[in-house]
Parts: sequence; structure tokens; C-alpha cells
Amino acid sequence: MHEIISLQFGQRSNYLATHFWNVQESYFTYNQEEQSPVDHDVHFRPGIGIDGIETFTPRTLIYDLKGGFGTLRKYNALYKSQQQASLPKGLWHGNEVVQQQPIITQNEYQRCLDEGVPPPQLSAETVRYWSDFNRVYYHPRSIVQLNDYELNSILMPFENWHVGEELFENLDKEQDLLDRDIRPFAEECDQLRALQIFTASDDAWGGFASKYVERLSDEYRRVGVWVWALEGREKMLKKQLNQTTNSARTLCAISPQSTIYCPILDPPYSLPSYLSIDLQSEWDTSALVSSAVETITMPTRLRHNGDFETSLIGEGGGLRRIFELQSAIIPERDDQINQPSNLAGKTPSATENEGNKVKVDMTTDFDIDFTVHNNPGKEQQVFNQVRVIRGLDESSEESLKDDPRLARKLGLHKGRPNVEMFVALFITLPFNNVPFQTHLRFPIIDSYPRNLFPRRNRDTGLGICAALTSSSRMGYMIKNMQTTVARTVAVAEREALVNGLGEIRELYEEGWMSDSDSVDD
Repeated sequence: MHEIISLQFGQRSNYLATHFWNVQESYFTYNQEEQSPVDHDVHFRPGIGIDGIETFTPRTLIYDLKGGFGTLRKYNALYKSQQQASLPKGLWHGNEVVQQQPIITQNEYQRCLDEGVPPPQLSAETVRYWSDFNRVYYHPRSIVQLNDYELNSILMPFENWHVGEELFENLDKEQDLLDRDIRPFAEECDQLRALQIFTASDDAWGGFASKYVERLSDEYRRVGVWVWALEGREKMLKKQLNQTTNSARTLCAISPQSTIYCPILDPPYSLPSYLSIDLQSEWDTSALVSSAVETITMPTRLRHNGDFETSLIGEGGGLRRIFELQSAIIPERDDQINQPSNLAGKTPSATENEGNKVKVDMTTDFDIDFTVHNNPGKEQQVFNQVRVIRGLDESSEESLKDDPRLARKLGLHKGRPNVEMFVALFITLPFNNVPFQTHLRFPIIDSYPRNLFPRRNRDTGLGICAALTSSSRMGYMIKNMQTTVARTVAVAEREALVNGLGEIRELYEEGWMSDSDSVDD
């Protein structure tokens, strides 16, 4: 068994992770004769709840500020507190006045889930917190509230990168966060595969996560660290500069210590016209991000999985650890979509068999680019790419024979090999011997925005193509970060940060070659 422990830092990350866990919960099968292609033990842990009932809860730690959990309580129906909380008795024997924060009422969706009746359809107006659309029970140890700061506080905003760094150091000094929070989950694992981290990178959570990853790297040296680093879109120039500086600090601190570091714009700047999305709703935008993150990580939890991490090493010997995230929706057959998918880019792509892996041409041209928002405008060098395709329907074989254009978009035709692709299909295509095959599409469950993607049949899932790409575009992005940092950061920190970004940037410049790539004459 190769378990993955997740860590979630802050509101934006918890929106994304809640969509992720809801989708994982939808893969469960309750018929003994039917086995899910997803190995639930990767992300879920067995346990014993109240009255000795067996439980199965996510292997995750959820960190948020005071007031950030909404209606979610530490002890749920599976783990009710054995004792009623009581105020400690002091020396005062007079009248007592108890002050409590206003109780947040459940929305109709959560109330219906608790009562076991079909819930109503959610909307951006009815989702106030990430817990409003949560469908999963968590172990009490998973809930970690940080009481030093309050959500959306004006007096003490949790925005400055160094504030998050200082908060982690103070908490870790008091009670060793890894021993208290991580170790109980890690000791339950037979073979811990990776630590998956959802975090914002452009505010104080970036500083908190940076210190956390530093400790994790010392404690769990042989375990992969996958970081999904969320960045917002601020309209005010001053806040934009602050966000860019915070993101630069996070990238510089975490990427050298991680296996995957993936900056994600939430939401992306450029979106295809076929999406129906409310850009002001974190519920909507995080749902879009989750469709790509859940798809690209699918091979890591299939029962017949392969070595996903090895595919990420690429020709740089594993030195390039910063990846761009891209995706596109596979159109339904005969579906009229306003904008066709660029699943394989504008240039012809190609595939051929090599062992049990499918190879396709690399491209950075997808419908949705979650990382790069300011394309350099010239052809870029792609160093490595891992692509996952899921949800081609049962008529895919005939469709690809009848429609070479669709096959070319998907990169499913013979030619020169360049990039590894894991394919999750309903069928085995006649010219492929693919290592990952499943009937699973991306499910559109009742906690997900119903009209986000165009679909004729709203009860079926989605076909999605997602990719992690390492390209010279990242060097261009880091160069822009250096320019901003040189203008905004104080002298005491500026030189070290600019130089650190420069060292990382060199890995993503065109024509760069590592020592392992060079050959002595």
C-alpha cells in the first residue's frame, strides 16, 4: 500500500480540497460484488468511532483560522465528544456571564445531508464557507483551528508572508506540530508515498507552508512532497505587488524541497467561452481547479497504478520540480461547443507504443492554463510533460477512426514519441497498451456547480485531459517575479531572494543542460 497524507492550509485551499474529497467519496461502491478501480486506502484511513462503529475518514490535516470552519465541528456524528465541555471552576463564586460567538446556522444542503434526504441544488449564494458543500466526515484529529488570527480580520489580517512564518515557528516551539499532527497519521501508514499540500502561496499561508515543508523535509526525507500553490487575482496594484512578492518567497522556499511544486492561478486569467463560471465565487473557481488537480493525480490512486513520480523526472534528472497545470474538456461526440478544445495544441501531436507507456508530442497549448497568464509570445521549449486523459466514451474507438481531427487533438495517433501519457479510458484503444485504464469519468456530484461545464446529459461525468508541464515559460515567469521583488522587497532580504530566484530560473532557460545530460568527449 502506498498511502498519501494531505495537508490543507487556509480558506482557498480548503475550498479546493473539499471538492477533492467529495469526488473521492463518490468513488465508493457499496455493492460487495462491485469493486471500484480506485484504491481508497491511498487517501482514506480505517478507524473506530463512537459505540465501536467502523469508520473510514480522509488522511488529511485541515488548518484554518478562527471562524474559518463555518458549521463544521471537530466532533461529528461518528466521533461525538464523550464529555460535555464545561468551563473550569475558578475562585469566583458570584454570577457568571458566558460570552459566545454567534452560532453559524447550517445551510439547507447540510441539513438535508444530516437528515438523510436528497439535498437541494447549491448555488454561489448558498455557499458561505467551504464546509457548506462538504460531504465527508473527518476524524477529530484532522481539524486544526489556529486561534491566533481570525478569518477576514481587519485589525489583524493574515496577509503578510512573514506573519505566517512567525506563526508556525511560535506554534511549533510550543508543541511540535509534526509530533502532534502529522505523526499519528504517518504511523498508521504501511508505506507512506507522499505528502500532498494544498496551500495559498501569495499571503501568510505561504510563509506558514514554507516553514512546515522545511520541517517535513527534515523528518520525511524519502517521502514525496506535492505542493498545489494557489495564487489569487487582486485588482489593486499595491495588493498585486504584495501577492507577487509573497508568491516569490513561497516558490523560492518550497520548490527546492518538493517533488512537485505547481503554481495555480485561482481563477485563471483566460478561460474558454464554453465555461459558465462565477469568477466572484470561490466555490465555482475552486471547482474548476479541482477538475484538473483530481484528474492529473488520478494515476496515483488507481489499483493498477504505475510509477507516476518517475515520469516527472524528465530529462533534467529531477532538478526541474516546478510544473505548470493545464487542462481541457473532451467534447462529447456531436456536441456543439462554442470553442473547440486544444487538447494537443496547434501543432500536430504524435504517439507510439514504447513498452507499456503511450508517448505523445508535448505542448503548452490547452484550453485552460492554470499557471501561465502572460505568455512570452514565442515558441517555448518543453522539457517534460505528463498527461492524463480520462472519460473517452464507449464509442471512442469508432469515433477516433471516423474523426482523425479528434484523434489528433487527443494526441492519439502514431508518430514520434516525446512525452509520457497515462490514459484512463472506457476501452483499450487498438494501437495502445496503456498502463492506466478505468471507466471513471470526472463525476459531477450534487456538491459541484451543475452548469460549470457544457453537457447534454447532466447525469454523466466529464472527459478531461490534464497535464503537468515543465517548460521555459516558467523561466519567463520567474524573471517577472525577480523584477517585482527588486522593486518591492527591503534591502536586507532583497539580494538573497533575487539570487535564489535566479538560481531556480536558470533551470528553465532554453538550451539549459544538466551535468547528467552532457556527454564527455
